[in-house]
Amino acid sequence: MIWSAFKLSLVVVSCATVVIGASGLAFAYLLARRDFRGKEMLDAVVTLPLVLPPTVTGYYLIVLLGRRGLLGGPLYDYTGWAVTFTPWAAVVAAAVMALPLMVKTSRAALESVNPTYEIASYTLGKGEAETFFRITLPLARRGILAGLVLSFARALGEFGATLMLAGNVPGRTQTMPLAIYEAVAAGEERQAQILALILTAVSVTAVYLTNRLSRSQVYG
Repeated sequence: MIWSAFKLSLVVVSCATVVIGASGLAFAYLLARRDFRGKEMLDAVVTLPLVLPPTVTGYYLIVLLGRRGLLGGPLYDYTGWAVTFTPWAAVVAAAVMALPLMVKTSRAALESVNPTYEIASYTLGKGEAETFFRITLPLARRGILAGLVLSFARALGEFGATLMLAGNVPGRTQTMPLAIYEAVAAGEERQAQILALILTAVSVTAVYLTNRLSRSQVYG
């Protein structure tokens, strides 16, 4: 059970981190560099998973992606495939729960970039996309990487929303936190201890790297 849960967690979190990195950076740039009606509402919606109980977020995901959900219902009717109780459900749950950390950290990093560098790039005839990738992103990269590392650790430790949307199916949707829960319930203390130590080591490493990257962002 330990090896199976460990492998599945790595696959789920790797996929979730790709989604978090792309969508989180897009949201962060939008919130940091754009002024539009509903900006604060968007910020609130993106931040919700950070403050809501994970089971509540999981419930909303079921309402959205379940077989009778707003999006999941039509998908199931047309394809016969449902997101729920699949590894993809675990990816979605992990990504949604960890996304706010990526957005908040990346937004702060982007806002810390001196806008005069971007203005200088525009005056030299560079477009917005080229300016972002050649000026803004390199200057904010440490803060963005810190958010990505922290989001990776949060996704790895996700429990409540994953249980709600993906269930706890050994070898299919049972990630390490779910395996710990089952091991404790079954009295398998040894397995629970090993999995807990792995998660703790990853979390400590992530916090350490985040602190180092954040300090480098400030002083570098």
